[in-house]
Amino acid sequence: MTKFLSDHQERILTGIGLLAVVGLIGWIDNFFTMWVFLGIIYIFAFYEAMKLFKLTSSGAYVWAVLLWLVAYFYPNPDDLFFLIAIIFASSLAYFHNFDKRLILPFLYPVSGIFFFLILYSYFGIAAMGWLLVTVAVTDTGAYFVGKSIGKTKFSDTSPNKTLEGVIGGVLIATIIGTYIGLFVVDFWIALIVTIATSISSIFGDLFESYLKREAGVKDSGDLLPGHGGILDRIDGYLFAAPIMVLTLRSMI
Repeated sequence: MTKFLSDHQERILTGIGLLAVVGLIGWIDNFFTMWVFLGIIYIFAFYEAMKLFKLTSSGAYVWAVLLWLVAYFYPNPDDLFFLIAIIFASSLAYFHNFDKRLILPFLYPVSGIFFFLILYSYFGIAAMGWLLVTVAVTDTGAYFVGKSIGKTKFSDTSPNKTLEGVIGGVLIATIIGTYIGLFVVDFWIALIVTIATSISSIFGDLFESYLKREAGVKDSGDLLPGHGGILDRIDGYLFAAPIMVLTLRSMI
């Protein structure tokens, strides 16, 4: 244990700092504060995604900022995905002189971060806590179970991830996450939503690993000591947040 703490000291200290910030935001529990906090994450994540996709366009950043500003006032932020897609397709058809791949960072990570805002707007701070705990426990459980008994490789995309670890992480997250979910919904809904959210977070992590392998980089950035970039920290949430919102909407 001492060696583990020593080897991961920087990561642990950064994690404690992040928990403190997230805890403060949750304690304030105010839409404007949450929008600002998520907006900071949004901009850094967008920047890192632009680098992963090897894109350079100042105009893309302008559109990203405008989209987030509109999201503060617009009651259904998920509608904005259709708006940006229509604007992009119309511009491409009219000008046909810019990189079609510029749509990619608006799909990832923008869409996932928008669902953070939607989750908070529709279901409140308890649902945000439910999401955070479910994904964090899935990730941590998968790591420790994989280290303990993992033998079967889960995917070539992430060679260190094992099938045993993934199953263990999902099972532990299902138990703990379902309990947290009872503060929001009834048992069976909490169970189903937690399972779906936990599994989706695994593939969110896997997808970012795929992007980094394609880009030939170890981390998406270096903003968070011991953790890498913003995308390295929120990758699982970018798949989990939409799935949690969609499953909640379909079952409530």
